[in-house]
Parts: sequence; C-alpha cells; structure tokens
Amino acid sequence: MLKNNTDKIPGLYVHVPFCKSKCPYCDFYSVTSLSVIPAWLSGIKKEVLLYKDRFGYFDSLYLGGGTPTIISEPDLINLLDYLFTHFSFSPDSEISIEANPDDITQEKLKLFRSMGINRISLGAQSFNDSDLLYLSRRHTVLQTRRALEMIRSAGFTNIGIDLMYGLKNQSETDWVTTLKQALAYRPEHISCYQLTIKKGTEFKQKKIKPLDEEKERLFFMVTSAVLEQAGYLHYEVSNYAREEKYTCRHNYKYWNHTPYLGLGPAAHSFFSNQRWWNVKSIKKYCELLQKNTPPLAGTELLTDEQRRLEYLCLGLRTSAGIDRRFLNNRSALKELKDAKLVSIKGGRVILTREGFLFADSIPLLLSE
Repeated sequence: MLKNNTDKIPGLYVHVPFCKSKCPYCDFYSVTSLSVIPAWLSGIKKEVLLYKDRFGYFDSLYLGGGTPTIISEPDLINLLDYLFTHFSFSPDSEISIEANPDDITQEKLKLFRSMGINRISLGAQSFNDSDLLYLSRRHTVLQTRRALEMIRSAGFTNIGIDLMYGLKNQSETDWVTTLKQALAYRPEHISCYQLTIKKGTEFKQKKIKPLDEEKERLFFMVTSAVLEQAGYLHYEVSNYAREEKYTCRHNYKYWNHTPYLGLGPAAHSFFSNQRWWNVKSIKKYCELLQKNTPPLAGTELLTDEQRRLEYLCLGLRTSAGIDRRFLNNRSALKELKDAKLVSIKGGRVILTREGFLFADSIPLLLSE
C-alpha cells in the first residue's frame, strides 16, 4: 500500500485566468475581459481563508494562467501580500510566475524581485515569427530576445522557456534552430510541448491535424538528443533542466503525489487521498465564495488501487521512475526491458528516451 505523502512540503498554485487574447490551441480556462479582475482577486482572498490552516507551510508558489503578467502592479502586490500574510512559506521557497514576452518591462522585473519572485517561466513558444503568427501569439521573436536579456540583466538566475513543436509546416530543421536559439540564452529550464489539438479550442474547430506517429517520434527524439547533448537533464517527458537543482520544484509535486493547493477558477488541489477542483467560471467562483462556500466543481477520494495506478502513471513520466515492488506484471516488465523501453536501476523502473514516447500506455501494461 502506498504511503500518504502528507509529510512532504506542499505547493501553492494560483490560477490567474486572464489573457489579452485567446490562443487557438489553448484549453486552459481564461477570459479576455480584465474588468472582472477585482472580483477575482476578492474571491481569491476569500478562498485563502478557507484553507489557511490546512496545509501547514509551502515551499513553492506558482502563479499560472492565463497570463499572470497582465494584471496590474497594484493588484499583483495586493495578491502576493495577502498570500504571504495568510500562508507560511519556507525561506528557500521557489516562487514562479508565468510571463508573456511582450509583458516584460524593467519596472515589472524590479517589482517581481522586490516581491520575492525568483523564477520566471517565459512563454516563448518559438523563435520563428511564422510559427508565432500561426499560433496567434501576440509577441515577436525580437520581443522574446529582449525579454530574456532584460530578465537576466535584472538578476534572475532561474529562467524557464516554454517551446512548442509539431506546428504546421514546421520542419525538423526549423525546430532544431528554435532549440539552439533558446539554448543560446542558457535558460535553467526548458519545457518542450507537442502541439495537441484539444476539444473546445479554435484549432479543434478548424480540424487542424496533429502530427502522425512517425513525425511525433522524430520530433521528440530530436528534442531529447539536442538538449541532452547541450547538458540538460531530461527529467520529465516534456521538461529539461540545466542542473538537477533547476527542476521545477512546484511541478514535480504533481508527479510524485505531494500535496498541493490550487486557488482560483478551474484550479485543482490534492491532499492525502483526496483530490478536488474548482468551477470553471469566475462568476460562479465568486458567487459561491460570497456565501463562504468552497467553489468546488467536483471532488474524489482515491482508493488504494487508484493511488497505485496514479503512482505508476505519474512516476513513469519522470527520470526518477517507480519502485519495481509496486508492479504486478513482471512478464510485461521483462518484455518492455527487452524492447529497450524501460531500464532498471537500483530497484527502480525508469523509461528510456524511446519509452517516454509511450508514457501514457506503459503504466497500463505494468498494472495488469
């Protein structure tokens, strides 16, 4: 039976569901009306009070979205002051904010540092202006370059860059060029996501076709090879760190069953064997909190078997792998090892680079 991980230090996530425009591939909950930011901020404060004594203290805070960097400086100060007043954080906490390149200014960076933000995740997506146009991004490659230079000059020593592959008319050469241009800035962290066509998005409505399996494999293997050759650790299916200390502490909590609290519309939380998630509506979120009612859309209690399966599914996404003692199907393990899709090191089952391509299906084989 898996032990509860409530002894691990939890993380705090705040969903900032505002964007100046909606990207055609994005299925995260966000709105383009900034007029409701005051109501959202008021709701966040009320939700904080519901949980302020439940999680002890945190060692990570992640401001995600949406686009957190579009909220005003007074609102950001108000938000962080409230969080730091009502929650406890360890002195070495990782405090991240997602940012769009065209939102970065020297004044904002100065504010971020003064508020304790020590990690910036920049949504570059590509170093090719044609790709950015296809993705309807509102920044240019030049703005990305300027943003990275400003962030580094402002003294930030933990920068993440988000990139996307599998775009229309994008060749392997184009993608490698983007990777190398990102590497020129020596970011501490790089996330590389394949374009997926999600239900409810503009790309889905336009019937944009995803990569076929062979091209998917090619792009993934090239990505891993280029970044590992540059010295980066491929520590999760889509994530790379320049050194182990630069793995995203907050996101890692999602992959190893560490407790986390999510605040804001559509945010998810996990504690012990319970998971819950909020409504995907700012209006409904605020209405429920006005009544001092948790703004829940759903909740579930995980059985021991569900927790074991999640342990397999989440753990195998990372370079740490899983403890082989939790596997029932040893014959499947041998077949996967013979196929060089998994390796066994120190009693742990770890997916190979090729195995990462099947990270969604291998856990199901091993759980039978």
